[in-house]
Amino acid sequence: MINMKNSAPLYLSAREAAGELGISTATLYAYVSRGLIRSEPTEDARARRYRADDVRALKNRRAPPAAGRAAEAESAALVDSAVSTITPDGPVYRGVGAVGLSGEATLEQAATLLWDANRADPFAPDNLPVVGPAMRAVASAAAGEAPLARAIAVLALAGDADPGAFSRTPEGRVRVGARVMRLLAAAILGREPSPEPLHRQLAAAWAPAYPRAPDLVRRALVLLADHELNASTFAVRVAASTGLNPYDAAVAGLVALKGPRHGGAGPLAARMVADLAAGDVAAGLRERVALGETIPGFGHLIYEEGDPRAEALLAALAHAGADRRFVVDAPALVAEATGLRANIDFALAVLSRTLSLPAGSEVALFAVARCAGWLAHAFEQLESGALVRPRARYVGPAPRR
Repeated sequence: MINMKNSAPLYLSAREAAGELGISTATLYAYVSRGLIRSEPTEDARARRYRADDVRALKNRRAPPAAGRAAEAESAALVDSAVSTITPDGPVYRGVGAVGLSGEATLEQAATLLWDANRADPFAPDNLPVVGPAMRAVASAAAGEAPLARAIAVLALAGDADPGAFSRTPEGRVRVGARVMRLLAAAILGREPSPEPLHRQLAAAWAPAYPRAPDLVRRALVLLADHELNASTFAVRVAASTGLNPYDAAVAGLVALKGPRHGGAGPLAARMVADLAAGDVAAGLRERVALGETIPGFGHLIYEEGDPRAEALLAALAHAGADRRFVVDAPALVAEATGLRANIDFALAVLSRTLSLPAGSEVALFAVARCAGWLAHAFEQLESGALVRPRARYVGPAPRR
């Protein structure tokens, strides 16, 4: 589309916009999600176009009028990190693509990579968390509560029970990290900590009748291990910057994860999948679209052209014989009707239904997996020694004299 007065394009493709700014397309998508650059769909449902004036305003360090505040917030929240980044092909963990890694790695191996733990195995069989009397009492009292609530209560006491919780050496920190992850899984499952691989623990507890469950759970955990500075990870970095221990840093992540716009989106997608499965899936989705209802598990602030993590997990589920209505038909129908593509929350919901996992397992899986990334960011923040202290722009009443 051309403006005939000055022949300057009003819109740019993703490649053109990213090239003009000298950034990756993943960063471009992040700018769009934060309101810095406006975009709109094209005739090709797989692509979008981007406002050229927004791109050039950002390039000249002059944010568009409607996005001025977002621009300053964006610059204030930038954090240098070597842990991970987001690309159109999915997250990359210290240079290694998560989608490819999920083909064979365990969550423990992904965590070791994210933590840059090259010198020793933090997940050695004898590196189990200490479970003190107070923790056992809390776990027993919270036995009937939601898994995340139980885990938060247990981890909140764990730092005091672990003599090495405040270790300042890289080796000591990653060993604590392994204990945090094992304790988190144990608290969620309501069991004693175990050196058994985490995906096997979860599969044995939740889906013992499904031979393919361990591999499917393993893939999901690796795909979810980190996703750069999402809400829960940023909360962890802020908390860790105050100098607290990794157990408490993980608690900050768990609390942030519970929100319906973050990890809580998985149970919403699972509820929709269960409702659709009771009838004609295609008809149910068409009705939702016609009524203008939201479709949980579809669309993503960053992956406008599709979440590679969801594509990888849905492909693995299809290979395992999962219901075609959900692994193939539903994503295609929603994409055709709305332009929205399945995200990892929908894939988790389909995994949960396929393996008959207990209600709420989607967010619990998310928590166990993402704890690896939370701790990687916590360690990096602790190593920097910097306090995360954003500033606020005051927009209240003028001071009275």
